[in-house]
Amino acid sequence: MSTGYRRIPSVDRLLSDARLRALAVEASHDTVAALARERLEDARRGVADGVPPPPLDELVYDVCAQASRLLAASPSAVINATGVVLHTNLGRAPLSDAAAEAVARVATSYSDLELDLYDGTRGSRQAHVSSVLRRLTGAEAALVVNNNASAVLLALSAIAHGREVVVSRGEAVEIGGGFRIPDVLNRSGAVLREVGTTNRTYAADYEDAICAETGALLKVHSSNFVITGFTHEATVDELVEMGARHGVPVIHDLGSGCLLDTARFGLAHEPMVQQSVTASVDLACFSGDKLLGGPQAGIIVGKREAVSLLAAHPLARAMRIDKLSLAALTATLVHYLKGEAVEAIPVWRMMAAPLDGLEAAARRLQEAAGGIGSVERGLSTVGGGSLPGETLPTWLLTVDAGDAQALAARLRAGEPPVVARIEDDRVVIDPRTVLPGQEEPLARALRAAAG
Repeated sequence: MSTGYRRIPSVDRLLSDARLRALAVEASHDTVAALARERLEDARRGVADGVPPPPLDELVYDVCAQASRLLAASPSAVINATGVVLHTNLGRAPLSDAAAEAVARVATSYSDLELDLYDGTRGSRQAHVSSVLRRLTGAEAALVVNNNASAVLLALSAIAHGREVVVSRGEAVEIGGGFRIPDVLNRSGAVLREVGTTNRTYAADYEDAICAETGALLKVHSSNFVITGFTHEATVDELVEMGARHGVPVIHDLGSGCLLDTARFGLAHEPMVQQSVTASVDLACFSGDKLLGGPQAGIIVGKREAVSLLAAHPLARAMRIDKLSLAALTATLVHYLKGEAVEAIPVWRMMAAPLDGLEAAARRLQEAAGGIGSVERGLSTVGGGSLPGETLPTWLLTVDAGDAQALAARLRAGEPPVVARIEDDRVVIDPRTVLPGQEEPLARALRAAAG
């Protein structure tokens, strides 16, 4: 055996270190022992590749660090200082206080998830949310699954399996995470029938494609990109009228799922769910954790007959929403019923934040962080595959610390972690997405990272 191998301690020797003995009390002996064996095996592979064996202190440190990562609550809460309201990498929409409380109630107790408390018989989890969705959107029926990709897949599988689905070539899109409409169509068992061109598709293009094999007309909202210039697209109303004449259902993938008019916040108008329902689409699908401001969910509203087909499909159970998301979603929707969405739902509260309030927040933050940086005008974005290219005026705290990447890394490594953005080699803090109660810990994090 080479000298390098002999210098690697045994498992027992490593575990006898006082630091690992203390760690075994906090975690468990079996967990710490397994981590120690894995680290020693890594060391042996390193020696085989010509790497010197690590000293004992390094091995102990590595085992402790791995245990800390393994045992830490995850995902971690972070401060979003990027100004991106719906930041996909940061979990998109934060929940309202009422939605978070609803999750806690259901998580720590039994619930009437699938029990009718009135007569004691088995109920449906959909009953908790379907009546609220019907009232908010005007739809005849509603169904909720675990995300919008599932909603679209379920709709296509139940409505058009083995048949053609007509979609504009400009709407055969890909959104985040590699979700591609053509791939979803193939997985659903439907057959893609593209019509028109990338930038211009007319109602007549759909009409020419309808035949005995047509299972549905699909309209997809381009949530995360904009085509400008010489463009045209068929309207939802045109497709619904056409579908009614030919007996072909119309499915509208709305993506973000907006119940409020975004134009009132100085943004471009985002297609609203109520408009699709009023146009009499058979099915409208949208997300729960984007502009709706709730948890991850796929929401389907539309005509009773079409929704019933989806509810009876075998995939519906595989895609069903869990009790925690259901509780959060119902609480979020109730805010809309009460007319308090802008005040209660964080996403809308952020987008409605007054400019003078954002300036005051940026200056408070600068002062609390020791006077670092400068307060300047800037722009926030909606993000999350919603309203691409749209911005909101804001005020920023910008910090020029020499190495912006290093400062941003120190902020992310702090407690709590702070995620900022970098512009012109400066770290930028946008108070729009800093939640109530986070200003003080953000100021502490800035002082520590900049110092």
